[in-house]
Amino acid sequence: MKAGLGRKTAHIDESITHNELGETLKVLFPKLGTITGGWLLYKSADWYTISDASKAISRCADHFLQIHAMENPLLLKMDLRDSPAEKDMALISFYKRPNVQWACPLNCRLEGNSIVTRLFEGEPGHWVPSASHFLVESDMFLVAGRMIGHSFLHGGPRLSGLSPAVIHVLLGGSPETATITLEDCPDLDIRETISTVCPPIHKNRILCVLHYPSSFLLFSPLSSLRCLLQLEGESRLSDTQMERVQSLAYSWDLPCPSENNRKWLFEKLLLHAVLGRIARQIKQLRRGLKETPIWSLVTRRPDAVPLLFPREEASLCPEVVLQHITWPEMDAESDEDDDCSKETRCRISGYLKQFIANATPPELKELMKFWTGWENLPSSLSVEIVHGNYPTAATCYETLKLPCHYKNYKSFSEDFLACISSTQSGFGLI
Repeated sequence: MKAGLGRKTAHIDESITHNELGETLKVLFPKLGTITGGWLLYKSADWYTISDASKAISRCADHFLQIHAMENPLLLKMDLRDSPAEKDMALISFYKRPNVQWACPLNCRLEGNSIVTRLFEGEPGHWVPSASHFLVESDMFLVAGRMIGHSFLHGGPRLSGLSPAVIHVLLGGSPETATITLEDCPDLDIRETISTVCPPIHKNRILCVLHYPSSFLLFSPLSSLRCLLQLEGESRLSDTQMERVQSLAYSWDLPCPSENNRKWLFEKLLLHAVLGRIARQIKQLRRGLKETPIWSLVTRRPDAVPLLFPREEASLCPEVVLQHITWPEMDAESDEDDDCSKETRCRISGYLKQFIANATPPELKELMKFWTGWENLPSSLSVEIVHGNYPTAATCYETLKLPCHYKNYKSFSEDFLACISSTQSGFGLI
């Protein structure tokens, strides 16, 4: 316990009464007995002591939301009649406001398909912040950090696919201790130039293995020692390759390649190409995260980091999707408040369960985009059986609405597959 009067430790039974607690605290802190006007005792948060990281994440969000539940809500408004650029600006302006308590209740109305400026570039599983100076000067990565933390608080989608090297530096690690791969370099021309410094056999493999915390270690198809030894290749560069490498090295104040420095130069070029050019972006992103409770979680619970920043390639499986669904009520009493009979609700729900059980990973991803507007699985999904022609989705409420007229699985699956394939041309609706 800490009350501004020094630190004390005591074991208190959960069944202790208010008066007994007061007397115990007065013994620990005698000065409390002389305070007039009363004093308050706050129970500390316990989310950082929970062994299960996923439960700790949920408890952490609930803790901060409860603290600020009675404060004035944040209000986000977006006019559908505005142009895409104006819609983007409304969202950006909301997250650009300084000194905002992001754990306050949120009131918003988001409709339509906004196209936000792309802040990250590269390939899935290796996203890195854009090197654009305009985005940095506009504080766009500060905005992104606030968005990530705000989405976490309210159970929204998490940012997936970030490069582990970026996550490592974002959470305070040194760039020199990050594991970087060629795939982390978003510029294909620079990637090709750097790859010529090492033997061709290493292309598309982990090529730079440096010291790295075990909690974020990437396992290469080859051992670390073998990777490092093979990077010392002696294959001769052509005149064209030498010219390209020299030009790139000189532009970053590095020496030209030689027989003795190829491995070292390869690592330096790759380090600068991936992390050196985006140091300011990562600092802004970190500042935005620190303004939200997510920073307390990642600093106290490193084991929660993979859950907060999941890898892109993690595929959905039918069992996990089915566990997250809240199905329509099937008891007889619900028939009075529902236009569809219990038999109909059971039949349509069964068709959906069968579809999910037999769906491929790409189909499940399309289903999530249709259902929620995002490819990641949220904490809960809802299903409603309604009157209508085709399946629809209220993505903001993560609710799937299935027509009750289907009499066989074949017709249901054909229409349903057509609907979830419409996400490329519409916002989850036909």
